[in-house]
Amino acid sequence: MIQAEEFLALSLRFPVIDVRTPLEFDQGHIPGAMNIPLFDNHEREVVGTMYKQVNKEAAMYAGLEFAGKKLVKLAKEGERAAGRNKTLLVHCWRGGMRSKSMAWLFETMGLTCHLLEGGYKSYRRHVKEVLARPLNLYVIGGRTGSGKTAILHHLDTLGEQVIDLEGLAHHKGSAFGALGESGQPTTEQFENNLCQQVLKLDAEKVCWIEDESRNIGKCVIPGEFYTRMRESDLVFLDISRELRAEYLVIDYARYKKEHLKECVNKISRRLGGDRTREAIESIDRGDFRTTAMITLQYYDKAYMFSLKKNHKKYQILASGDVDPATNAKRLLRHEKERRL
Repeated sequence: MIQAEEFLALSLRFPVIDVRTPLEFDQGHIPGAMNIPLFDNHEREVVGTMYKQVNKEAAMYAGLEFAGKKLVKLAKEGERAAGRNKTLLVHCWRGGMRSKSMAWLFETMGLTCHLLEGGYKSYRRHVKEVLARPLNLYVIGGRTGSGKTAILHHLDTLGEQVIDLEGLAHHKGSAFGALGESGQPTTEQFENNLCQQVLKLDAEKVCWIEDESRNIGKCVIPGEFYTRMRESDLVFLDISRELRAEYLVIDYARYKKEHLKECVNKISRRLGGDRTREAIESIDRGDFRTTAMITLQYYDKAYMFSLKKNHKKYQILASGDVDPATNAKRLLRHEKERRL
């Protein structure tokens, strides 16, 4: 049995095998883990019911009956996963019977297994601890259409440390945020993925991150991490609405008109009936710049309210350009001057 920190370090070299049910795995898992479940969702439910309503022995016999039918299949899956290194990292929920049984099976086949002390439950405690650690965050603020995510990506190409929360959440953080994105992870999985990113960082160096609301679509930023974002230095990139509208047209005009109209309708109560109607009509005639200018009136007010509420101190950096590469370099110069 090894602790979570050592387990994750070894995961850079060896496969992680999660033997919990597919349902448990889908709710949240260690990034990169493979699911080789000892029981399927129904079997796990039956065993659990036996344990609660009858006794431990009855549950064990039920489990043996389910597992016995697929031992060969499970052993072959383990061998394929282990590959040439013939080593596996195995865990279940609490580090109990499921992981120990699967490790016995894999070791019978000549594989080396390392078990996670306390199972996935202990890993989740480790995630919470990692996300509560101090970080040298520098927050990029700016109204919708400022290209903040693209700026982060450019900073990354320049060798800077970045955390792309919207990328991890598969959502752009607005009524239009799901366009072009794959399905969102659960909040639990979002935290696991964020932890993986944080573990790669040098806590002494600056890490760039975009200003976000607590919720990014259905994903929720962990409390202590979000508090650290709010308390960190923020630079507000001030770009005109006209330039930002042009940027949004390039970004969103490629989507189907029906999908754009659905997004506008999500904020119809905020826009009001007349403005919503104008926005929908502008989409119909392909005048996406007008659509952007109308929706930005709402988003600009909402963002400035959030900025003043959540960040007591911030610096304003005016920019007459919406090009992400140009603004990334501008932010780097600003950050360097800040440290002098």
